[in-house]
Amino acid sequence: MTDGPNGSAASRPRLFQPLTIRDLTLKNRLVVPPMVHYRCDPGHTCGTFHLVHLGRYALGGFGLVVVEATGVEEVGLINEHDLGIWNEAQASSFKPLIEFMHRQDTAIGIQLAHGGRKSSSQTAMQGMGPLTEANLKAGAKLWQPVGPTAEPVAPGWLTPRQLTTEECRAMPATWANAARNAVNGGFDIIEVHMAHGYLLASFLSPVSNTRNDEYGGDRAGRMRLPLQIVEAVRREMPDTMPLFVRVSSVDGTVEGWNMDDTVALARELKARGVDVIDCSSGGIAGAATAAQVTRSLGFQVPFAERVRKEADIPTMAVGLILEAQQAEAILESGQADLIAIGRQSQYNPNIAHHWAHDLGINSRFEDWSPEYGWWLEKRIRTMQGFATPTGAVVRPS
Repeated sequence: MTDGPNGSAASRPRLFQPLTIRDLTLKNRLVVPPMVHYRCDPGHTCGTFHLVHLGRYALGGFGLVVVEATGVEEVGLINEHDLGIWNEAQASSFKPLIEFMHRQDTAIGIQLAHGGRKSSSQTAMQGMGPLTEANLKAGAKLWQPVGPTAEPVAPGWLTPRQLTTEECRAMPATWANAARNAVNGGFDIIEVHMAHGYLLASFLSPVSNTRNDEYGGDRAGRMRLPLQIVEAVRREMPDTMPLFVRVSSVDGTVEGWNMDDTVALARELKARGVDVIDCSSGGIAGAATAAQVTRSLGFQVPFAERVRKEADIPTMAVGLILEAQQAEAILESGQADLIAIGRQSQYNPNIAHHWAHDLGINSRFEDWSPEYGWWLEKRIRTMQGFATPTGAVVRPS
């Protein structure tokens, strides 16, 4: 990984300097992380909703946008509305989106995922919990999930079927197939979802993995399947293509996965060709958004900082990063290399451009797509004397 070039780029805030990872150069350090929306087209394909939804982040100035958790096989869907990438038709459905993003000079990635024992559950809009009788009466699709054991996520959740040792040994090939489809589809990066209590996180955590075969037991045994899957995914990717992994840095429970475990995992991931660790947390014993960690501004930044320093690998910080100055300080202090903006980007898809203004650049909208920048520059001239450039009305005193 290398920072942007010297000269004019170096005079910009670090948040808006280019970053090169393998052969991919991002125009800035701002990332839209994967966020599920459960709006697939028939056959678990990518359609108009995702083209419009994700495309607006490219127009909004982000350097990288990552498609939400996308199933590597049907049993691993979180619910029946999820995107999939286990066949060629699904992979091909992303091409209009990828082409649009590239026309805006925005890189696009995809998060490969398996819901594990959280599969066949509610959408985010329904609560991200177990399916209820009301959900089933309304037509929700039900199937038995799989997991490291037959223990459910929590009372009321579906009881998963324990994967056999042979099924675990075969699982890397399933992920390799999805990775191959992602590469052939034209994505710029792949992220492996190893967080929030889904399949790979449930193998890592001693809370959910009490197996007594080669895929359980001590930390090395619990890491075995996730690491084998990363190896299989990396083999399907060209050497020029970056590989990210999202982790739950801590489970947030006394007996669960902790930061010492995450640092050890990050070292193993780096040795297997992973380029960036995306540092999230929680989700092992409830909904994916159940952090089980005290929330405050930038509450997960210390996780990214420790992994970066102790495992010597680039990291992405995420979680309640709400202001440009806050994001810039994280990068300047060496706590992380990339900044992921999730819910704030949904509230304001143009937040990357707005943060550039906040940090003293892009004052004439020169970084905006010219179809917007021309109008916005004209807008400033039109509003002079009536409002500030941000639109605040100036009233006579």
